[in-house]
Parts: sequence; structure tokens; C-alpha cells
Amino acid sequence: MPIWNPWHGCKKISPGCAHCYVYRRDESIGKDASVVTRTADFNLPLKKRRDGTYKLRPEDGTVWACMTSDFFLDEADPLRAECWDMIRARQDLSFHIITKRIDRFSQCVPGDWGGGWRNVTICSTCEDQTRTDARAPILLSLPIASRSVICEPMLGEIHMEQYLETGKIGKVVCGGESGPDARPCRYEWVVSLREQCMEYRVPFVFKQTGAVFVKDGKTYRIERKLQMAQAKKSGLSYEP
Repeated sequence: MPIWNPWHGCKKISPGCAHCYVYRRDESIGKDASVVTRTADFNLPLKKRRDGTYKLRPEDGTVWACMTSDFFLDEADPLRAECWDMIRARQDLSFHIITKRIDRFSQCVPGDWGGGWRNVTICSTCEDQTRTDARAPILLSLPIASRSVICEPMLGEIHMEQYLETGKIGKVVCGGESGPDARPCRYEWVVSLREQCMEYRVPFVFKQTGAVFVKDGKTYRIERKLQMAQAKKSGLSYEP
């Protein structure tokens, strides 16, 4: 799974932010993660080997963009156009962009976006019911060729039947919260969301349990290195 981080940094640490682990790690070594900075891999999609071939190849899989920040962060506005140019140039690659700022999407896309680029999937975070009801309607209303939703960290039971039935959501991913102050993720929340996806034949991925997982009234504290493996072992992921 190639990861492309064109810039690094986020405004502030937030309990519901998927990038907070990176933020906390930076703070521990005295680095100011609130400052958005261009990384050494800024132009990764265009980097080539000595033989002239691209370092990133289609057979390497989907390119996950901006995992240590947010692609639609306002502080990154001056850098984003160059990134779109690289994505446009690499139509042979599939890019996956996760954002909790789906409301900024229309301000941030290039002029030739049209109905969406076929090689770009836009994924909105929906951590609980409130965020789902705020963000999912925006995601569905936008000109996007490929959409997905990620409920991570999953902070409560989520009902998204009305959004799944549109047929516009290509995949739903969920997972618990990691880190020393992780809030619980409950088994029944995961099962409920899975059943909704099964009803509308939408692929569902239970990505990780999180550090605190509750099942049948018992609380399990799970090491980070085991969280993805335990989720996979559960068999809850679903492919129509």
C-alpha cells in the first residue's frame, strides 16, 4: 500500500482526528505538528528510478494520499494545485483521499475536475451519527466518481441506511480508536453497520478493533500491533 504524504502537519490535536497519533508522536520529540510543511516526498508520484521508470507503479496498489494531515486543510491551499497536477499526470494510478473536511471540497478541486476523476476516490470520515448526518449528505451531493466512508474512530452506533440506499457509496470502513486515551468501540456498533452494508450490498471493512474493544459486556484492551489482526480474525468484513 503506497503512502504519499505531500505535506505534514495539522492545526491542532482533536480526539476525533485520524491523524492524532502522528501529532502525539511529533509532540513527544519536540516537533511542532501544527505547522504544515512540504515533505521530501512531495513529488513522489513523479519520482523515477535510475532506469527512468516511475517509483510508484499501478501494480503496487492504491496510493493513499496525505495520511499525516488532511488533503483539504486550508493551510495547504498553496500546495494543493501541484498535487492535483501530479494526480492528473498519473492517470495510471488510483489515489485514495481521506478527509474530515468534505465541506471544503468544492473550494479545493481543479477547474477540470468535471464530474470527478476516475483515478481518485474521495473518502469522508464519519465517526458518529452527528458527523455522519453532517458530512454524508455533502459527500453524496458532490461531483465525485468514486466515494467511500470511513467510521474511524467509531465513537457510537451509526445509522447510514438513507445514504447507503443511494448506491453512491462504494465502500464503508470502520475501526476503533488507538492511543493511550482511546475511547471504547463496541462490537454491536460494528455488527449494526455491517448489517446495513449487507442490506444495500455495499462492501464493508472492519479495519481494526482499537485499543479498547467491548464485546458481550467485557472490555478488552488490545495492543496496537494486534488491533488489525483481531479485526480480520472476527470475520466481520463483507464483500458482496
